[in-house]
Amino acid sequence: MTFADVPDGYRSGFACFVGRPNAGKSTLTNALIGSKIAITSSRPQTTRHAIRGILHRDDAQLVVIDTPGLHKPRTLLGSRLNDVVRETWSEVDVIGFCVPADVPVGRGDEFIVNELKAVAGRTPVIGIVTKTDLAQPEQIVARLTELSALMDFAEVVPCSAQDGFQVDLIADLLVARLPEGMPLYPEGELTDEPEATLVAELIREAALEGVRDELPHSIAVVIEEMGPREGRHPKAEPMLQIMATVYVERSSQKGIVIGRGGERLRQVGSDSRRQIEALLGTKVFLDLHVKIAKDWQRDPRQLRKLGF
Repeated sequence: MTFADVPDGYRSGFACFVGRPNAGKSTLTNALIGSKIAITSSRPQTTRHAIRGILHRDDAQLVVIDTPGLHKPRTLLGSRLNDVVRETWSEVDVIGFCVPADVPVGRGDEFIVNELKAVAGRTPVIGIVTKTDLAQPEQIVARLTELSALMDFAEVVPCSAQDGFQVDLIADLLVARLPEGMPLYPEGELTDEPEATLVAELIREAALEGVRDELPHSIAVVIEEMGPREGRHPKAEPMLQIMATVYVERSSQKGIVIGRGGERLRQVGSDSRRQIEALLGTKVFLDLHVKIAKDWQRDPRQLRKLGF
């Protein structure tokens, strides 16, 4: 879209989704953008970066930022993730506060809302009840009532990213609160995240599936090398070679990730490779290794090395 093509009243700006862990923020982000740019998992605290997705409309460009779940931190990593959330919501034009329909509003939600009240005077906050596909009608009504009692939201609306219920309405409500302005990103761009970051996240998503409760927070992924695979036949289909390291904190965790005879690591590689190929549109040779970075969640030096 060129400057001359921008219609009168065109809006552009930033929105972010906030909430406690596992509130459905990443799934809603993906549904709004229409493409998978944020990883999802049943495990809480899956999101570790403020991932930006870009929604292009004839009347607006909405940049949606999916943030980590705000929580009571037990590690230095947790504290830094909370800082990411607070920095993000202080800089956006509108905030979506998410609570899941199938879980009662609790103290964690109240804690976040009390912090949001400090910015609500200058930044509109929309209350969003997510995951309505997992709840009965009476549960949804209860969540809407509980949510409305927390603060004076600009709007309160239920939705389901899974079946698309009112996702377009969420987009309309967010766009309506953006300032008028020019597009911020080129037409067709869905995220400004580096490919290596997205690839690392897809590998971590695959590694999270089926592991024990204490392990998800200990997994980090670093892309060591990413480029064309050499030695291919000139007529062969191009292939991207990715070398990645999965970091855990203890030797027992390394054994869990690798699995008996390497079976689990092969499954992680297979699952993530399919997702990466769909993301990048090319064949991928994925080389995974598992290493120990002892107590990396609490070590400032190792956190820097792992990108936090």
